[in-house]
Amino acid sequence: MGISLNGKCAIVTGAANGVGLSIAKIFVSAGANVVLSDMDEDNLTQETNILAEKNEGKVLAFCGDLREKLTIKNLLASTIDNFGSVDILINASRQVLTSDPLNPKDDTFDQLIHQNVTVNFRLSQAVARRMISQVEDKETGQIIGSIVNLTSIASNRTQPEILSYSVSSAGLDQLTRSMAVALAPKGIRVNAVSLGSVMSASLRNMMRENLDLNDQVIDATPLGKIGDATEAAKAVLFLASDLSSFVTGQILAVDGGRSLIDRMNSTAY
Repeated sequence: MGISLNGKCAIVTGAANGVGLSIAKIFVSAGANVVLSDMDEDNLTQETNILAEKNEGKVLAFCGDLREKLTIKNLLASTIDNFGSVDILINASRQVLTSDPLNPKDDTFDQLIHQNVTVNFRLSQAVARRMISQVEDKETGQIIGSIVNLTSIASNRTQPEILSYSVSSAGLDQLTRSMAVALAPKGIRVNAVSLGSVMSASLRNMMRENLDLNDQVIDATPLGKIGDATEAAKAVLFLASDLSSFVTGQILAVDGGRSLIDRMNSTAY
C-alpha cells in the first residue's frame, strides 16, 4: 500500500541536500505540495527547479535564515500565499559540530542549542498556530496536522567531543514529547526520527575529513552498512502520513540497530 499525501502541503527545512532533500522528494512523489527551505540558495534553487520540472510546479523554494524570527514569519506567509494552507512541518535543518567542553571561548553549545532546538521550537509554534486557525470546527479526535523533527541517537551517547550536539539532540527529543502532549488536544501530532549511521550531508563532510570514519560507523552498526538518506525519508513519510494517525510523542530510531549496542570508541553521528 502506497502512502498518499494528496491535498497536503508540507514545509521541509534543511531541504537543499541530504536527508532534507530526500524527504522533499519523497513527499512530492506522495502527492504533496512542498516548500523547500534552506540557507544554501544555489543548491536549493537547483534542486527545487528539478523537482518543479518533473512535478508540474508543486514545489516552492524559500531561502532564508530561520534563526531570525522575521524569516519564520516570511516562510509561513510564502507557504500560505502559494498553497493556501500548511498541514505538515518537517524540521530537518540541524547543525552537527564538534566542540571542546573545557574551552571558555568555544560558543558551539549556544550555537547548537539555538539552531537545533530554539529554531525548531519557534517554527513549530508558528506552524501549529496556523494549523489550528485553518480548522474552525474541529471534531473531537480529528487530526489536523503533523510535525516531525529530525534528531540523533547522539542524544543518548556520552562523548565529550560532541557534548553540544548531544545536548541539543536530547533537548529536541524532549521538545518533541512536550509539544506532542501540548498540541494533542488541538489535533496536531508531533514525532521525531532519530538518525544514526545515515548518510546525511554532515556525515559525508565528516568522512571527507576522517577517512577511517566510514569503517568505524559500519563496524558500530548491527546491519553492517551506512543507511541511505531515502531510508530515513521513508520513516519521516510514515510519521507525517495518516498511516501513523494514532502515533504522537515518539522518537523513532533509524540507525540500523546502532542504538542497541554500546561501543565507546565509535562516534555517534
